[in-house]
Amino acid sequence: MKMNRLFEITIILLNKGSVTAKELADRFGVSTRTIYRDIDVLSSTGVPVYTNKGNGGGIHLLESYAIERTLISEQESENLLLAIKTLQATQYPELDMILEKMGAIFKHAPDHDWVEVDFSPWGSAPNDKNKFNDIKRAMLQRQVLCFDYVDGEGHKSNRLAEPAKLLFKDNAWYLVAHCRQRQAQRTFRISRMKNLKTLTETFTPQVSPQPEPAESKAEKQPLVSLKLRFQAKVLNRLYDYFADSLISHNADGSFTLDAVLPEGEWLYGYILSLGSFVEVQEPEHVRQLIASRLQQALNIYEI
Repeated sequence: MKMNRLFEITIILLNKGSVTAKELADRFGVSTRTIYRDIDVLSSTGVPVYTNKGNGGGIHLLESYAIERTLISEQESENLLLAIKTLQATQYPELDMILEKMGAIFKHAPDHDWVEVDFSPWGSAPNDKNKFNDIKRAMLQRQVLCFDYVDGEGHKSNRLAEPAKLLFKDNAWYLVAHCRQRQAQRTFRISRMKNLKTLTETFTPQVSPQPEPAESKAEKQPLVSLKLRFQAKVLNRLYDYFADSLISHNADGSFTLDAVLPEGEWLYGYILSLGSFVEVQEPEHVRQLIASRLQQALNIYEI
């Protein structure tokens, strides 16, 4: 128990630099006298810890102690931060404590190949696997990006952008960047960025208004109350986008979705992508629209 306490005290000092004996005593449920004995033990083992009395006093750790024991480069620390933050997004249990310890003693972090994060979609070209890392590197080095982009309306254009932030939202990665063509901050879906190139030109980050959310156009579309009946084979597609409370299980093994959604191309495309595994039951005008588009597709294949 004492060894664990000594270890945690060291971690706290490495991260905070200074703390009072009372704070440590309250945290570990011991007396301040016990804490001072612990400090004597740490000092005897070579940890440069010292105490000051009076206002502003407390237990301190030499700032150089953390620096001397940080055996990773700045670039490596950035890569480690990216990896840990990515894992943190999964709400991995007790990760905050792990982050606290790793932040203080990088050299003791285990080096095991126990997780792989691949930001490229299934079926993507080999070069797409490097796209995310290229964007990250350009962002850290303040380099301009050049790429072809297809927006939500299907319009293709070439862009020059100054990357500012990576954003993960609604099962997709986005890049928030200052677009030179639009002279404003924009949000780009990374999967729609093609022929990405990092230019040698660098830039000074600009303070821009917050960009309009990438999916805000959907919010402006009229809402429609839908009732869709899904075959059990595509239940996974339901869970990709909708909460359990919107899905009911039918006696014949099918599932019904009752939801209010923005009506537009995303909705039509989602329904059509499920083919014969989904039926629009309500409203009638959406049912007729889907039937018409299916007929148009069928006409293409008729001989």
